[in-house]
Amino acid sequence: MARQQFDLIVFDWDGTLMNSTAHITRSIQAACRDLGLPVPADEAASYVIGLGLRDALQIAAPTLDPSEYPRLAERYRYHYLAKDQYQELFAGVREMLQELRDVGYLLGVATGKSRVGLNRALDQMHLTSVFDGTRCADETFSKPHPAMLHELTRELGQDLDRTVMIGDTTHDLQMATNAGTASVAVTYGAHPADALSALEPRFVADSVASLAQWLRDYA
Repeated sequence: MARQQFDLIVFDWDGTLMNSTAHITRSIQAACRDLGLPVPADEAASYVIGLGLRDALQIAAPTLDPSEYPRLAERYRYHYLAKDQYQELFAGVREMLQELRDVGYLLGVATGKSRVGLNRALDQMHLTSVFDGTRCADETFSKPHPAMLHELTRELGQDLDRTVMIGDTTHDLQMATNAGTASVAVTYGAHPADALSALEPRFVADSVASLAQWLRDYA
């Protein structure tokens, strides 16, 4: 693996590195159920993954009065944290990240998680020292706004045209387009392959192994 196109590789977290899509979907549905709201179907609940929590809940529960968003968010966090400790990285992720580090890529995370949530996940997975920079939805604009990628490239002194964003949602890929960076899609997360392909990523990976191989050959 030798650097060809990129110097900075930015990953989404949930559904891209962490196998958490189903857990987030179930937590959104349970929170809506707690408040007596219409429960979104799996596809609708998973669509909002990657957005900041407030944006996600607005879409998942469109009939809810905005004054009740904090209550819905509290119920979501309750259900999510109840099984948070059982979440795992996708198989092969840890080895892929280490290989990228060994070659000398800068690595980042751009996520819809909160700062507290990402820090907790990084600590649980023993990955805190692997990433050179991270951005969360509660400290800047939510995806698909380009701010996360613009801020990361500025912080790390990197060019946008030497940066690639890797994610499992159209929010990730649209953020990359808005920011002026390349993108790579993974289809084992929240959004369907056809929706991801429509945004013309450089590559569409159906597994961590195929993603790692593409990075090895072309990144």
